[in-house]
Amino acid sequence: MKVNKIIAVKLLLSLVMIVGFTSCSKKSDSKGGSKATGWKINDKKGGFQYASKFKKQATGPGLVMVEGGTFTMGKVQDDVMHDWNNTPNQQHVMSFYMDETEVTNLMYMEYLDWLKRVYPPDQENYKNIYEGALPDTLVWRNRLGYNETMTNNYLRHPAYAEYPVVGVNWIQATEFSIWRTDRVNEKILEEQRYLKKDAKVTDVSAEKVFSTEAYLASPSTAMGGDDKIVLKKGQKPGAAPKASASGSTNTQGNSPRNVYAQRTSGLILPEYRLPTEAEWEYAAAADVGQREYNAYKGQKKYPWSGSYTRSGKRQVRGDQLANFKQGKGDYGGIAGWSDDGADITNKVKSYPPNDFGLYDMAGNVAEWVADVYRPIVDDEANDFNYYRGNVYMKNKIGDDGKVELVTAETQKFDTLPNGKIVARNLPGQIAQVPVDEKETYLRQNFDKSDNRNYRDGDRQSTRYFKFGNSEDGDEKGKMKDDQRMYDSPKHNVSTDSLGNMIRKYDKSNKRTTLINDDVRVYKGGSWRDRAYWLDPAQRRYFPQDIATDYIGFRCAMSRVGPKADKKKRARN
Repeated sequence: MKVNKIIAVKLLLSLVMIVGFTSCSKKSDSKGGSKATGWKINDKKGGFQYASKFKKQATGPGLVMVEGGTFTMGKVQDDVMHDWNNTPNQQHVMSFYMDETEVTNLMYMEYLDWLKRVYPPDQENYKNIYEGALPDTLVWRNRLGYNETMTNNYLRHPAYAEYPVVGVNWIQATEFSIWRTDRVNEKILEEQRYLKKDAKVTDVSAEKVFSTEAYLASPSTAMGGDDKIVLKKGQKPGAAPKASASGSTNTQGNSPRNVYAQRTSGLILPEYRLPTEAEWEYAAAADVGQREYNAYKGQKKYPWSGSYTRSGKRQVRGDQLANFKQGKGDYGGIAGWSDDGADITNKVKSYPPNDFGLYDMAGNVAEWVADVYRPIVDDEANDFNYYRGNVYMKNKIGDDGKVELVTAETQKFDTLPNGKIVARNLPGQIAQVPVDEKETYLRQNFDKSDNRNYRDGDRQSTRYFKFGNSEDGDEKGKMKDDQRMYDSPKHNVSTDSLGNMIRKYDKSNKRTTLINDDVRVYKGGSWRDRAYWLDPAQRRYFPQDIATDYIGFRCAMSRVGPKADKKKRARN
């Protein structure tokens, strides 16, 4: 009898343990519970905070979605120039967003107005910021042509407001993209009440500039550390910061609740930037709507279907589908029947979009892309999201362990070979330094900060390099000047302590190329180009610090999350 009771008790205990384990399992899978620990996520009393209801990335202003895929990059129908710099190779591009049109004069003037208000040019500390961002309006001048009308009016006159901006070099286009990122994210955080309403207008100043990266790194010190502007979730403007569960106030954004917006909030958009060459070519070709033309193999000549530049549709038959130079001395046809409706650039959206919904991916203006130019696209090294130009940087950390923000005193400027002075960074941004051995030691995917000349321009890729011979080159393991793979001119332009410019131009007659780490690819034809250059696969290059009257740009943004907004595939 006693044995039976003992057995019964053991069975009862086992049943209780099973029931308890089952209830715990159910509880861990309950709504809001972690699948890893069972702890509740987004608990108001504390714990891990995460945007668990996040659905998809919001589309930033001016952008359209470009679904990624594979394509034949560098496929051209003709190579009459015999450049041999666009050998076909198959690449895959991830999904991304791209500007519907080129950046217009109006968009760029908004940028200039903001710089002028925040960094007044009449102040000594800021005098070169606004001037360095101004487009070069003198690009319109021609020794044997009268173009003063465009020189004086093209950028600012309302008649050209919706025309693509020109006279902007690659560096300026990149800086515009950074500014645009910060303004868009600033607006998002203001709408979500993480920032004071209209602070970007009423409280804007050099000391209180919003920087996306600075806010994410240290929200409490962003925008000058003004807690009347940088709000905590639920905090009213001007109210004192609420104490955390421990009784202390949060100064670093690390309280038990996400009182500041973070990456995990899902609100912050990725950065606006210049598209890579692969992205631009893929987006321009728009093979997505041309499968019947075997576009998968890269047989498409223009961003539209067919082999001609004129429309074949009945209502607009004969109209040109892009703005380009049709022949010698023919930029826009005859009076009364203009071939393309323009003699110089034209208003954006004047021609039909391609199958991705992008306008002017052929003609109007050529466009800067992010890549450093090399004669070949190294598909042997990479065939996924190809890009040449990576220079890896990291946030500068001060002696106190916190990120260092750029101030008017620590701001850096660069003097370009043409004498133009441009800002390397702006007050309020995080100071950047190259990555070092702490990030590169024993890594397989990269081993240094500057990778622009990897496998094409570095010491190992030259004909002078002898593997196993460490004495080749100078004592530091670098190439001698006469052993460079690309012996482009090496100019040295700087300013002395009095601000006087010192120009030391390389006048050597032994230079055979202009290719170096500071020349960038530009894509697409322009109003100055013949139809040959309308082919998306054509590629040219230009110094990154020089502007022209036929190169503009548009921005892109990476897509986070799934490749496309499609329903889940049915499982077998």
